[in-house]
Amino acid sequence: MSRPSAIRTMTTSHCIPEEPQTSSTSVPSLSYSSSSSADEIEEPPRPRRASTKLISQNAADIQRLIGEPGTRLVEKCCGGGCCMAISKSDGLTFERVPLPDNDAFRALQLKIGPIPTTLSNVPDVPAQTVHISSIRQGVPLPPLAQLKISAGEEAKDAIDFTPHLATETTELDTTVHPPRFVQPHPPYDVYSARIYNTRELTKPGAEKRTYHFDLDVTDYPEESGVDFKVGGAVGMVAPNDAGVVDELLDLLLVPRYLRDRNILLKTDGGRWPTVWGEDQARELTTTRRDLLTWCSDIQSYPPTKPLLRLLAEYASDPNEKKILMYLTSAEGQGVFCDFRTGPHITMNQLLHAFPSSKPPLDHLLSQLQQLMPRFYSMSNDPHENCVYKAGCRRLIEIAVTVHETPNWRGGPRTGVGSGFFERQAQKFLEAEKRGEKIDLRVPMFKGLMANPLAKEFVSDGPMLLIGAGVGVAPFRGFVQRRLKNANCANKVWVLQGVRDSLLDELYSGEWGVHESEVKKVVQSRKHTGKGKYVQDEVRAQADLVWFIINALDGRVFVCGSSKGMGEGVEEALIDAVMCKGNLSREEAVKFWKLKGEAGQYIAETW
Repeated sequence: MSRPSAIRTMTTSHCIPEEPQTSSTSVPSLSYSSSSSADEIEEPPRPRRASTKLISQNAADIQRLIGEPGTRLVEKCCGGGCCMAISKSDGLTFERVPLPDNDAFRALQLKIGPIPTTLSNVPDVPAQTVHISSIRQGVPLPPLAQLKISAGEEAKDAIDFTPHLATETTELDTTVHPPRFVQPHPPYDVYSARIYNTRELTKPGAEKRTYHFDLDVTDYPEESGVDFKVGGAVGMVAPNDAGVVDELLDLLLVPRYLRDRNILLKTDGGRWPTVWGEDQARELTTTRRDLLTWCSDIQSYPPTKPLLRLLAEYASDPNEKKILMYLTSAEGQGVFCDFRTGPHITMNQLLHAFPSSKPPLDHLLSQLQQLMPRFYSMSNDPHENCVYKAGCRRLIEIAVTVHETPNWRGGPRTGVGSGFFERQAQKFLEAEKRGEKIDLRVPMFKGLMANPLAKEFVSDGPMLLIGAGVGVAPFRGFVQRRLKNANCANKVWVLQGVRDSLLDELYSGEWGVHESEVKKVVQSRKHTGKGKYVQDEVRAQADLVWFIINALDGRVFVCGSSKGMGEGVEEALIDAVMCKGNLSREEAVKFWKLKGEAGQYIAETW
């Protein structure tokens, strides 16, 4: 199936960057260099800095150094287990606790030796701030409490823009759309955007999969005059995977017949289960499944001590309870730190690792983090994308890279947002292969239309766009807008970093008729020769950087991962102005800081 064509205006060839002339006033162009880059910079490993220094290797050395009997060293133990072989005669005793014998626990990689029989600084059981009560069958449901939001008095007269996905009914299908009380920041409501088209941008063999989505926002309601903008981001209310939610309910022993039954939810305060709003107590009608699907993050955050203390309180196995209590104690601080910074841990894995712990759902909900929206930059000019079908259908386009971490079962675990988008894309593409056109939706809202990339966009002045991976997605919209209005003062250049242009170059051939002259792709893993990083290409284009940043309304945009790429590009920009402006490093750092304050240097990294 071919992609729908969009109305776009082509530029003229007289504005395409040319090679630098001998005149000192000529505009630099993308010069030739052998540099190449990556969408994720792989820095050489740094030597690990030890937190301790080896001063002894046996008990005799210790006694010689501090003049104390070895039996007194138990109280000064560093936690590394070196003192466990020393006999205790001062009343401090240890015991070896049998560890849970299951794959989930082993995957936690906890290095637990003998545990002190007496633990200190164990936190109290966290307070329960969420309360669930049953609603008897046949009893009229209580009215849905009006959620006060920070829009003030205007919120009382707000129009309910939440779409009804099937027929005109007050019931909402929460398998595809969040409950009405899940609201983004005012005055926005969650809108159900239909997937008009989707495709995979990367090729088989790429290390990361990236999908493109065309979302139909023709009927998106007007809200406070805010419109979609080039470089803006949209918020996505992504649900937890249905299979993961069912597994969690199984682990908590919640009967299947109760999972979708209406309940009365009361909170003692805070913003949960909505996203933004006033800190206040709430009372509303919902279901247990909806709370875990749309409101609680069960896989993105590392465990906290209050959460582990809660699991310990409801653990029926004494050994599991001791281990959980140990992790929350002062004596277990070292193991807890490794626990927090080790392999990615989900709520489901924790309950598999400690199978005797069955906390009540409402008490567990009191400790789970809120499931927050995910934001994605638009990859098109939203004012120019119109598809003629039953009138002009307005589309916005986004690119989503799937984020994966190892799963304790041996497979990959995808992120909440990217995993949801991949599941939707696969459903769409499978139906397309069967010749079907299915109605798939994405819950979204107008997000950061005033974010730096959108706010600082101007129609005049040269522009250098530096990005890697999915970070180049918003640049595509910039180029579309710039080439549409191109004149000799409106030039745009793109430096795009990829691993391998044959596998993961995004939007190749879709930047405009003169793509080869305005965009340079640099690779980190070339098939021939040694690849380099995008910051190396920035240094090679120092003439262009210096010209643009000093031109009237000139701007430099950087977008991508802050780890490696963002830091490396920042250093390269400093080096470029040190070279071309004859500045010291301190002066160059201050130079870019002032350009950032003036809106000429914008870095959106994560």
